[in-house]
Amino acid sequence: MTHIPRRPVLRALAAAAAVAALPARAADRLVATPRQTAGPFYPTRFPDDVDNDLVAVAGRRETAQGQILHLAGRVLDRDGKPVRGARVEIWQCDAHGRYHHVEQGWQTARIDENFQGFGRATVADDGSYRFRTIRPVPYGGRTAHIHLGIAGDGIVPLITQMYVAGEPGNAGDPVLGGIRDERDRNAVIVALHKLDGAEPSALRASFDIVLG
Repeated sequence: MTHIPRRPVLRALAAAAAVAALPARAADRLVATPRQTAGPFYPTRFPDDVDNDLVAVAGRRETAQGQILHLAGRVLDRDGKPVRGARVEIWQCDAHGRYHHVEQGWQTARIDENFQGFGRATVADDGSYRFRTIRPVPYGGRTAHIHLGIAGDGIVPLITQMYVAGEPGNAGDPVLGGIRDERDRNAVIVALHKLDGAEPSALRASFDIVLG
């Protein structure tokens, strides 16, 4: 019977196990949030009230029109670790389909002065962020969506968009449809759920942003 030295065998087995584990570790990594266009409606000027509550504008008694949405999530790297110090910006049209703080252009709908239109927040130590806004609405050939921008010291900036699961316009939206990979596309489509104990008919959404 031929004697096979023990140590080379153990080293070979360890090497084979390491190679076998590589695909699993790669598969465990989170899907990076796909980049999307900022569109023509990123603010050309910023509101005096820039915070994470877009429903209430400082100095105005009434709140924004539309169904209130509590949007929360985390900014993570692909290993699931929080990206500390990240700044999150969101901007979207109001309940009439009109963007704020931009050139008027083709926008003819009346504007909701009680909607902030743009918000900004810095993530907590665990990478979490939250905004109070309204459920996005479709406008001018686009499905309902919210723009999000991520930046910060040492962070490669990311601009993306969050879409609503089940929205009829999703199938024909040119920007969402530009994401060819189904897994990437699903990463920016978020389900909305009823939020008990908040404002009447309020919704909640969870959207984690993964920096690649």
